[in-house]
Amino acid sequence: MTEPIRTRVSYDGNENRPQRYPDLPEPLTVGTYDNHTHLEIADSDSPLSVGEQLERMRQVGMLGAVQVGVTLESSKWSADQAEKEPMLLAAVALHPNEAPLYETKEKLDAAIAEIALLATKPRVRAIGETGLDFFRTEGKEALKLQQHSFEQHIEIAKENSIAMQIHDREAHEEVVKTLLRVGAPEKTVFHCFSGDVELVEIAKKNGWYISFAGNISFKKNQYLRDALMACEPWQVLIETDAPFLTPEPMRGRPNAPYLVPHTLRFMAEVLGQSPEELATQINKNTEAVYGSWSEDS
Repeated sequence: MTEPIRTRVSYDGNENRPQRYPDLPEPLTVGTYDNHTHLEIADSDSPLSVGEQLERMRQVGMLGAVQVGVTLESSKWSADQAEKEPMLLAAVALHPNEAPLYETKEKLDAAIAEIALLATKPRVRAIGETGLDFFRTEGKEALKLQQHSFEQHIEIAKENSIAMQIHDREAHEEVVKTLLRVGAPEKTVFHCFSGDVELVEIAKKNGWYISFAGNISFKKNQYLRDALMACEPWQVLIETDAPFLTPEPMRGRPNAPYLVPHTLRFMAEVLGQSPEELATQINKNTEAVYGSWSEDS
C-alpha cells in the first residue's frame, strides 16, 4: 500500500495526546465525493496508507476524492496517486503561504512552471489550492509574491481548461477583485468556504462553486449554515480538507474522506432535504467541475 508523505500536524496544541481516527459512520445510501483532501499528511498516531484510506471510503459508500497538493512535493505526489488509484483525481498548486518562501519572483516562477507541467496530466483536474491568505502572510514583498502566484495559477487553470480551487483566508475582497480583473476559470471553486451570504451572491452571479467542509457543523458557525441556505443547488460541493476540520461530534480528532457522510447528513438537515437528495445533487455538481473519475481525460 502507498504510504503518505510524513508530515505531522497537531489538532489541539497537545502533541502528547493520542490522535486516533473516529469510527466509520453509517454508510451512505447514495455515495458522494470528497472534492478536497490531503492524504499526504500523516495525521494520526497510526497513519493510514492511501490504500487503507480508500478502503474506508468504500466501506461508507464514498465514490472518490480529489487529492490536493500545496507544495511542489505534494503536488507531484498527488498527480502520481491519481494515476495509480481510480478513486482519486488530483489538484496541483503552490499554497498561498508557500509562494513567499521562494523569496524571489524568479525562483517562484521556476516552481510554478513545474506546476504547469503537472497540470497537463490527464487525471490532474484542478489547480489548487491557490488564492490569497492575509491571515498568515504578512509584509509587502511576501504579499506581492502571493498575488503573483495566484494570478499565474489562474492562467494555468484556464490554459488547461480545468477547475481551480481557491484558498481564501481573510482575503474575500481581494480574491474577488483578482478573479474579476484577471478573469476566473470557467469552473472556480471556493474551497472550505469561509465567507458569508454576500460572497455567496457574488459567486452565484459569476457561476462560481461553493465547497463546504466539516466546520459548517461547528456551533459557532451559523454564518456558514446561512451561506449554505443561500446557495443555488448547482453551486454546492462537499469536502473534508482532511486531516483538518473534522465535523462534530468528532472535532479535535483527525479527519479523513470516509467521514464525509457526517457532514453530508448535517448539510441535508440544514437544507431540509434527505441525504440521498443532497448527495445526488452534489454528485452532479462535482462531475460538472472535475469530470468523470472513471476516465483519464
